[in-house]
Amino acid sequence: MTNSSRWLAALPVYNEVDYVDDVLDEVVRHASTVLVVDDGSLDGTAERLQQRRDISLIQHAKNRGYGAALTTAFRYAIDEGFEGLVTLDCDGQHQPCRIPEFIQTANDADIVSGSRYLMHYEGDDAPPEERMKINRNITNELNERLGYSLTDAFCGFKAYRTSALEQLNITNAGYAMPLQLWVQAAAAELKVVEIPVPLIYLDLERSFGGALDQADARLQHYREVLDHAFESVLAQGVSFPSREEVACNL
Repeated sequence: MTNSSRWLAALPVYNEVDYVDDVLDEVVRHASTVLVVDDGSLDGTAERLQQRRDISLIQHAKNRGYGAALTTAFRYAIDEGFEGLVTLDCDGQHQPCRIPEFIQTANDADIVSGSRYLMHYEGDDAPPEERMKINRNITNELNERLGYSLTDAFCGFKAYRTSALEQLNITNAGYAMPLQLWVQAAAAELKVVEIPVPLIYLDLERSFGGALDQADARLQHYREVLDHAFESVLAQGVSFPSREEVACNL
């Protein structure tokens, strides 16, 4: 049985001054230990975080990227001996009250991944069309190449057992980090479970950085990251499990 007191809630944060306090006020109600990784915020978020006494805080001196912030949280969870961690965003898209459900589901999984498309909730927002299209394309390609049956490749609301994280070597620093994660998880034959979460979009103008704000360029970049992740695993002499073996891990 999972001991929730040995689980960490971790939030990557970058320029979220409008949301950070309200979100963290809710997170600390549902998690016994909370880590915030401030990825070089410049809008006053850093100063807000430094005033709080109910969280642990790691601050990157400069912005390194979403994936880099998450890998900092992964390393902290491993080094501090946590059984696992739940990651969620700090922009209001994820409901902290669902943290216990993620931890509970991790009793029988290595990775529990939220899905905004697994179930419809009353009041769900309409996702930006280009983001949804890219998500569907990449999710389908992942499923085809890995034998998965994912419905949402990019949701940041997840639970990871640290025993699983110790088997991964995540190096992608950007928003494409989940693609490297899925490839390595499949190669390590980790058990993955999706659970539904509401579809909430408060930040419709998110920047993915420079040229990646263009949908076509972003889709091409994601495919290149996916190809490189496969090449890296195969170069290490690791073979991917069969579709039947993958199905047993879902």
